[in-house]
Order: sequence, then C-alpha cells, then structure tokens
Amino acid sequence: MDKKGNITRILLIRLSAMGDVAMTAPIINGLTQKYPHLHITLLTKKPFMPIFEGLERVNVLEADVKKRHKGLIGLWRLHQELKPLQFDAVADLHNVLRSRILKKYFALEGIPFVQIDKGRREKKALTRNRNKIFQQLKTTHERYANVLAQLGFPIHLSEIKPLPRLPLSEKVLGLVAQDTKKWVGVAPFAAHEGKMYPLSLMEKVITELNNTNKYKILLFGGGVKEVEMLERLSKSYQNALCMAGKLNLSEELELISNLDVMLSMDSGNAHLAANYGIPVVTLWGVTHPFAGFYPFAQPMENALLADREKYPLIPTSVYGNKMPKGYESVMETIPPQQVVDKLLTILEA
Repeated sequence: MDKKGNITRILLIRLSAMGDVAMTAPIINGLTQKYPHLHITLLTKKPFMPIFEGLERVNVLEADVKKRHKGLIGLWRLHQELKPLQFDAVADLHNVLRSRILKKYFALEGIPFVQIDKGRREKKALTRNRNKIFQQLKTTHERYANVLAQLGFPIHLSEIKPLPRLPLSEKVLGLVAQDTKKWVGVAPFAAHEGKMYPLSLMEKVITELNNTNKYKILLFGGGVKEVEMLERLSKSYQNALCMAGKLNLSEELELISNLDVMLSMDSGNAHLAANYGIPVVTLWGVTHPFAGFYPFAQPMENALLADREKYPLIPTSVYGNKMPKGYESVMETIPPQQVVDKLLTILEA
C-alpha cells in the first residue's frame, strides 16, 4: 500500500540458470494470489521470459547482460530504465555481482533492497569430501520466500496452487496428435555428465514403456547434438516422438503442462513440469535433493537416487559439475526397472 493508489510495485531479480528462474514461478504466483495490491516486475534473461506468460499482474523485463546492460555502464543504463517504474522495493533472488551493483544504484534512491541468502556455507558442508554434514538444507523455494517475507510479504509454500494447464495450440496438437494414450515426457539430458542417466539405460526404460502400447513418449532436449540423438532414438520406437528442435519455449510449456508424467534429470525440465502440478520423476546422480533444488511440491518418493553407500561423497557439488575419480558410473546404480515401476505407479494410479 503506498502513494501510487493502493498498489505496491516490487522488482524481482533472477537472471539464470533456467531451473533457478523456473523455480521463481510458483513463488510469484503465490505472492500475487495472496496480495492483490502487488504488481510484480521480474528482471530476467530473454530466453526465460515465456515461463511467466499469463501470470496475473506480472510484467517481465529483459536484462541484456551480454550487450546493452553489460558492465558497470550497462548496469547503470539498466537502473535508469527501471527508475521510471517507481518500485517500492527490490527482491534480489540471485545475489551475484551484477545484482549487488544494482543494489548500490537503488540505494541512492533509498529503495528497500533485500538479497537472498544462498546458504553457501551449509552447501559447502553438504558437498565437501571430508567432514560432510549430510542433511536437508532450506529449499530454494523457501529461500525465495524468505526474501519476500523480509519485505513484508510472507507466503506459505503449502498454500501455493500449481499454475493452470495451458491450452494446446494447433501446432502442438499437429505434432503430438491426441488419442487415448497418456503422455509421458522424457528429458534425458542435463548440463553435466554426473547428472545424466546413461542413454543405454534410458533406452531400456523407453523400450518398456513403448512395449505397453499405452503411452505416447515425448522426448525433450535442446541443442543440435541432443536433437540429432533424440530424433534417432524416436525412430526406433513406434510410440516415441522427438519434440526437441520443433517447438519454442512457449509451445514446449503448452505441452509440458498437459503431460501425465515427466521423467527428468535434476534439471530445468523437472521444474517447468512441477510448476504445473505435473507428477515429476527425477533421477539424481552426483547431486542430491538435500541441496534444496527439488521440484516444487513433488513427493520425495518420486526422487530416485544413486547409491550413497557405494558412493558416499554424493552430493559432490550443488550443480553436478564435480565428478570425483571413480564416480563416473553413479547413475548406473539406479536400475531401469525401478524407473519404469515408478512411472507406471503414477500412470496407473
């Protein structure tokens, strides 16, 4: 409530990566549902903007950190572009050098600016090799909510409803073709090798699902190499379709929001599906849900974990970018049949 006619304008900053940005969507949704006088502006990178299409009283602005808003001068230019929007407060959900510089600029106007506590110390204790403290940390969703609570807008995560399913465009319907078969999304890739289920094992999962003839298996991925691999994979199975390279993000979200289940690594696709309340089965290699990046409102039994008795250094890092010697095969400790059984339990419920 303020001088601008009972409206409070909040700027949220979350620039990268896609999974982290996607995790802000349920928080923003919960915020606008609970506080009707709030108008939210999210500052993020252009590729992620479609994630927030259709959210009520939410405006999304591009931070062009590679060109227009690069460096100190670029960030000052960004601040000058934001200034006319007259924000009452800023929630920095990123807390990196760029956003810390923006904080100094906003301080010149006396605008409240609260930054996320990323829990770096606890995460280091969780992922170190010696004297590892293996315990559940605050989730990223909780950390986001804590920032907003400090600005005077507390929300209860348990009360947040999923985003509504999106209507399917003619293009998406033309590619998938609706029939009586349930839709199973499969996103087999991840940013780091230690988080990716071996394709040979994923093929066994797909084979089992394909042989039931009850499900349509929709393969998701990005990048030229991934598209080629998924195209080749889809041709081996009657009930598999490659979606990679055929849809933009808005169209992918239409499809993801209408799945019956998503099978994903610890990656962005898991968060995109979870935001719509789609059941998500996640496979975890050298990372672990304890670090706080578990998909929103998903039951923990949907997480299939690598064997920590055999590989006690798990989690080796928060993002999966550290692979200790001898840990190359961690994902192989998750049997394909276990994955199939979990998917079928959800699909046949």
